[in-house]
Amino acid sequence: MTFSGVRIAEQPKRPTLEGSVAVRDGRRISFAEYGSPRGPAIVWMHGTPGARRQIPVDARAYAAEAGVRIIGIDRPGIGSSTPYLYPDVHDWTADLALLLDALAIDTLRVIGLSGGGPYALAAGAAMPERVHGVGVLGGVAPTRGPDAAEGGIIRLAVHAAPVLAAARVPLGMALTGAIRTVKPLAGPALDLYAAVQPPGDKNLLGRPEFKAMFLDDLLNGSRFQTSAPLADLLLFTREWGFALSDVTVPVRWWHGDDDHIVPFRHGQHCVDRLPDATMTTIDGESHLGGLGIAQQVMEELLQLGA
Repeated sequence: MTFSGVRIAEQPKRPTLEGSVAVRDGRRISFAEYGSPRGPAIVWMHGTPGARRQIPVDARAYAAEAGVRIIGIDRPGIGSSTPYLYPDVHDWTADLALLLDALAIDTLRVIGLSGGGPYALAAGAAMPERVHGVGVLGGVAPTRGPDAAEGGIIRLAVHAAPVLAAARVPLGMALTGAIRTVKPLAGPALDLYAAVQPPGDKNLLGRPEFKAMFLDDLLNGSRFQTSAPLADLLLFTREWGFALSDVTVPVRWWHGDDDHIVPFRHGQHCVDRLPDATMTTIDGESHLGGLGIAQQVMEELLQLGA
């Protein structure tokens, strides 16, 4: 038996806890939790696009075995999180603090994949007393201000920013409708996407457990709305509200040397400007390579501040 092209037996297990928390201005932020409810906490920030369940199956298994608590968070406009456009990336950390308080999390580590990278770094800049370490997997680099990196696909969003700003809401509605329309073909569509990717991403997306994870996350997160990716793109065309030099907590950065979405040089550009950061090259991997080494990433981060 299959679901969106993936066997039911291969579907990832549901979160141990899933819900939403009240944040500022009457809004809500939704989350999914895996592993031990009393273990050291890791907040996992999904990529763009993505949602709260975009957490590798082996990371979930490691969390359960090692007694670690992983919390995936929906950004505004995906899943059950209220649509909202932050003035800058840094502003989201005020919502994060409220969610952490509600979940009784005093200290944590933060991991950010791709578009989740700026949010993970913002948490390190805003809450150094709570965040013991930040892990970035092929993270987006700044496009504005003194830390801006040149080139890369993200520059297309910079040029399109005025259109995105004017049409963000209707574009989000159209995207949601399109995903609902093609939902029965989600599996084959993901296969088509994988077929035109570099070898690293093609191999990862061809693994049943990763395909199942991406489909579950996409279909669950987009049930009601899909404006979050557009809000991400807009925020990435603005200054982040903090400088890379403000991130004084330890940062560990992993980047595929064949990354076709965020160039490897963008990762090195950021690492060179962060006060306490190291770069690990993922040889032969492209944009999603960090997802394939999730356990290694988690183990290294858990050593920070221990």
